[in-house]
Amino acid sequence: MAVDIPQNVQDLIGKPQYEEKTEFPIEVGYVFNTCAAVQNGNPLYWDAEVADQIVGGRIAPPTMLSVWFRPHYWSPGAEGERTALQTHFDLKRLLDLPEAIVSGNEAAFGEPVRMGDTLTTRQIVRSVSEFKQTKLGQGRFWTIDVETYNQHGEWVGTESYTCLGYRRQEVVA
Repeated sequence: MAVDIPQNVQDLIGKPQYEEKTEFPIEVGYVFNTCAAVQNGNPLYWDAEVADQIVGGRIAPPTMLSVWFRPHYWSPGAEGERTALQTHFDLKRLLDLPEAIVSGNEAAFGEPVRMGDTLTTRQIVRSVSEFKQTKLGQGRFWTIDVETYNQHGEWVGTESYTCLGYRRQEVVA
């Protein structure tokens, strides 16, 4: 582990945070809207009979995994700022790196997400790099895994985000 990483950040590595449940059961309207937006005509997502024959019922496209945890801007009873991938914003603040981008994203999928499922997710910081000089500025890379399970405790997928938090280089005129 890099010695220049603050202890409060080192303490986050490998520890699950922000366990959250979906705000509503998975439903076909979201699937239809997402498939329509990207012109995905796969009958597995549109035709209940095809879905029954192939996978035993309607499922969501695996690529929708992160959709279920994007919080609504407003929700009754919710307070404060609501962001997806909160651990990313925590790292920006803790490392005093005001700018950040997602530089890579990988996903692995397990059990399919089915209509009516309720999902639980948790975020885990996997790594934080030493300072690096990039074209964007000086900063650090970090990797966060978002693990997702259904109501039966079955793993449905993990999305891994590699991010770069940085300070912009000053432009000399």
